[in-house]
Amino acid sequence: MSIKTAFNKASANYNAHAFLQKEIGSRLAQKLRVISTNTEAILDLGSGTGLLTTQLQTSHPNAQIICLDFARLMLKKNPANHKICANAYALPLADNSVNMIASNLMIQWCPDLETLFYECHRVLKNDGLLLFSSFGTDTLKELKKSWSMVDDKPHVNTFMDMHDIGDQLLQSAFQSPVMEMETLTLTYQKVSDLLQDIKAIGAQTVDNRSKSLTGKNKFQLMTKMYETYRTQGKLPATYEVIYGHAWKVG
Repeated sequence: MSIKTAFNKASANYNAHAFLQKEIGSRLAQKLRVISTNTEAILDLGSGTGLLTTQLQTSHPNAQIICLDFARLMLKKNPANHKICANAYALPLADNSVNMIASNLMIQWCPDLETLFYECHRVLKNDGLLLFSSFGTDTLKELKKSWSMVDDKPHVNTFMDMHDIGDQLLQSAFQSPVMEMETLTLTYQKVSDLLQDIKAIGAQTVDNRSKSLTGKNKFQLMTKMYETYRTQGKLPATYEVIYGHAWKVG
């Protein structure tokens, strides 16, 4: 299943399960409040259903906010007035047309950061700001480790290292990049509850499980391995959250 298909499929119930995305969006918006920048036109890149959009509308009521996402059904749930269904690798915006690009938990789905950051740099005005959040390499480390005890196939998405993202910002002509990281931990009663949350937000893009008896046995073994992480009656799920911002200096 492609990433776009997964997100479109998840659109109906996305907000009900996206509590982590809401929280990280709030933290991203808080960081923006202490960064002084012109915000006449803001691009919400990978806006989805509008979790960050509503924060931007509150903090910047006079700004024109453009919401862009490649998943049409997700975008339909977004309450914003200005919406564009397009790919982040080919932004249908003019050069030097927006003051700020804000992106909440999208760039981890864009392995070609060179093209992504080129496009962001192109559409930003001089002295424009790129602000984003993403997931880092330790995200869902318990699930990765549990699966690794079963077989050597990729069952969990792999995300980019924070320092590699910062290096790519510099290579893409952005100035003064600032990278930060924090760890957030969700807890679950059962492994199946965690997997249901991942599926409900459209993030289950790596899945090599077979429906055969062998596949079921592997899944049961993975679950048994995950149980070794249980603490105070709960199963932890670690998320490494990366925040970054950088400037286009003309």
